[in-house]
Amino acid sequence: MTATPAPAPAPFVLSAFDMVTPVHQSPGLWRHPESRAHEFDRLSFWTDLARTVEEGGFTAVFLADILGLYDVHGGGVDATVRGGVQWPLLDPFTVVSAMAAVTERVGFGVTASVTYEQPYLLARTLTSLDHFTDGRIAWNVVTGYQDSAARNLGLDRQPGHDERYDRADAYLDAMYRQFEGSVERDAVVADRESGVFADPAKVHPIGVEGPHVRLPGVALAHPGPQGTPFLFQAGASSRGRRFALEHAEAVFYIGPTTAHVRRFVEQTREGLREAGRPEDAIRVLAMVTVVVADTDEEAQARLAAYHEHVDVESALALFGGWTGVDLSGLDPDAELEHVESEASRTALAAFTTQSPDRRWTVREVAEFVSVGGRGPVIVGSPATVADELERWHRETGVDGFNISAAVRPTDLERFARLVSPELRRRGLLREPEAGRTLRENVAGAGPLLPEDHRGTRFR
Repeated sequence: MTATPAPAPAPFVLSAFDMVTPVHQSPGLWRHPESRAHEFDRLSFWTDLARTVEEGGFTAVFLADILGLYDVHGGGVDATVRGGVQWPLLDPFTVVSAMAAVTERVGFGVTASVTYEQPYLLARTLTSLDHFTDGRIAWNVVTGYQDSAARNLGLDRQPGHDERYDRADAYLDAMYRQFEGSVERDAVVADRESGVFADPAKVHPIGVEGPHVRLPGVALAHPGPQGTPFLFQAGASSRGRRFALEHAEAVFYIGPTTAHVRRFVEQTREGLREAGRPEDAIRVLAMVTVVVADTDEEAQARLAAYHEHVDVESALALFGGWTGVDLSGLDPDAELEHVESEASRTALAAFTTQSPDRRWTVREVAEFVSVGGRGPVIVGSPATVADELERWHRETGVDGFNISAAVRPTDLERFARLVSPELRRRGLLREPEAGRTLRENVAGAGPLLPEDHRGTRFR
């Protein structure tokens, strides 16, 4: 008998993970001689990046954001400021139109907090970008995790973790009423003969009167190509996962091993089934940092050189900002214990409860965070990197990867030049198509929210 050939692996999507700041995920590496991170405040840095990732077949650029300074480590911001740790931090919304103007296929995910952003104005901003990018915009929905942000935005402290998500549910419903229900898709007629630009019969009050959001009037903007922008979400706590099952179309996850990521994927699929949504209604992207060179030996040497630029204090400032835990003044060889905080619970769990077979010391945490944040690092030749991405894809069931650069933008440029051609050769890279919205390129369906999504009930 002739053996049945194994099915070809399914292609996956790529997203570039970045932030409009000197240090995103890898403290100290802004000092590397190939780094251009000091140019983060120049528009050309971002338009160059957009061209790079589009040429590399990436489907999206995902721009993270926070609204405060990391002030946990040492009880202040000195280490954060000294190391450029997500500060200075510019507004990611302001670079998107320029990035879209120099590209045709790649989409753009921008982060905005439902705890602090005014929903009426945020809906206009997102809809404007949906128009100006021809439907290539996504909203990464976050609730925030920093007390420093809360204080600078008029609160004594941030609301509790689960309370933030309770508010987020009401906030999203108010956004859907603006994106889907306030202005009908054919309201704008621009009829010169009749003198009617928009039909008043197709423009409706938002009509939200609740404890968290009050929006009585009409949306400011008419629907963009996607209506509701494509919806990303990254919360991995139990409450964050419940929120994602209601609202998300794609989620980002950071897991240290394929087993961790596989468990998250399975929980997501099972949760979707229980919620009555198709189990592929949410695309899962795993974060990885890639260090690539022509050979495995050269890539390992490159990684070793990266470690020469590690900034321990900056790494601990980043860790403290993520977790709310101050490790300053501790013995570097002291073990990290699990504690609860109202910051990012998943970040702390990655080093404690999610890694039960490993005891992390303070020094090990700093060294680990210094290259790639808290996600896995893949190192090697183009073939080795492609092998590893294929293995992660096969063993976890993820739909794609959120690629982080340790040295920015060099690592993404090297990925596009070295790894993308190898992925194409293997048929593993699912590339976006020009003329399609981001929702179409990621989810493979139509440009609008699918009928099973919660937001469609507000049409």
